[in-house]
Amino acid sequence: MSEPVLAADRLTKAYGQTIALRGITLTVAPGEAVGLLGPNGAGKTTTVKILTGLVRPSSGTARLFGLPATDPRARVKLGYLPELFRFPDWMTGAQVVAFHAELAGVSGADRAARVAEVLDLVGLGARGGDRVSAYSKGMSQRLGLAQAIVGRPELLLLDEPTSALDPVGRRDVRELVTALKADGVAVVLNSHLLSEVERVCDRVVVIDKGHVKFSGSLDQLTGEGPTLHVSVGRADDDLAPALAEFGRVSVSGSDVQLTLGPPWDDAPDEASEQVAAAVTRGPWGLRGLVVSRASLEDAFVAMVSGGDR
Repeated sequence: MSEPVLAADRLTKAYGQTIALRGITLTVAPGEAVGLLGPNGAGKTTTVKILTGLVRPSSGTARLFGLPATDPRARVKLGYLPELFRFPDWMTGAQVVAFHAELAGVSGADRAARVAEVLDLVGLGARGGDRVSAYSKGMSQRLGLAQAIVGRPELLLLDEPTSALDPVGRRDVRELVTALKADGVAVVLNSHLLSEVERVCDRVVVIDKGHVKFSGSLDQLTGEGPTLHVSVGRADDDLAPALAEFGRVSVSGSDVQLTLGPPWDDAPDEASEQVAAAVTRGPWGLRGLVVSRASLEDAFVAMVSGGDR
C-alpha cells in the first residue's frame, strides 16, 4: 500500500484547562476523500490547525507526506481553504490567485496560464479582472477554492467550501472534488452540509468532544443496508419465506419491511424489481414499494447526541 498523505497519531491539545483533543488518530490515503464531521466545539478546527502546522499538539504526532506537519517541505504539497478568510478588496481575483501561485512555487513562466486555468475551473474565468470588493459571497468562496488548488496540491483541506454557494456552485465544487480525486489528489472535507459529504466522500471521521467516535465508510456509519417497504393486498405465512433470499423480512398485517442483505444491499434498484416480481407472481397482490435507507444526517445526529435529540 502507498504511504498515507496524512497521518495523525494520538493527537492531544490543551488550551490551559480546556482539553480540545483527546487522542485523535486518523489517516488519509492518496486519492481518498474523507469527510471530517463533528458538532461545533468537537475539535475539528484544532485538528485542522495542527495538520496545517499552525498549532503544535500537546502530544502525539501529525505527518504530511511522511514529514512532520510543521516542516515547510510538507506543506508544499498542501492546499488549504479555511472557513473564514479575507482577501484584499483592492486586488483583482486574478491578482489574488497569482499571489498564492507564487507562494506555492508555481514558476513565473507557468503562472499566468495556471491562474487562468483555475479561475475557469471554479467558474470565475470571466471575472478574474474584477476587484475582490465587487465579488459576492459565493464568488469569494470560489476565489478561495481557486487559491487552494493553484499550486497543484496532493492534499487538499477544505473547511466549509460550499457554505456561501448556491446549488449550482455546490454542484460545481462536487464535480471539482471528484475530478481532483480521479487525478490522485486526497481531500479532507469539513462541512456541516452532510448531503455534500455523502455525495463526494469515500469515508467519514466523526469527532466529538475531542475523540474520534467513528472512522469508516458511509455504509458502516449509516448501519444496515437499504430497506424496502412493501404493501400487499393480503399476507400469509408463505410471504416471508418467499422474500427471505433478499434479506431480513418483517411482516405486520399487509405491510412488509425487508432489510436487504448481500449482495442485494449494493443493488437496491435491482432488488426492488426482483421483489416486485416475486410478490406479483404470488397470491399476495402488490400495492406499493418504497426504497429507503438511513441518511448520513440521521446517523450523525444519533451518534453525537447520544439519542437525546
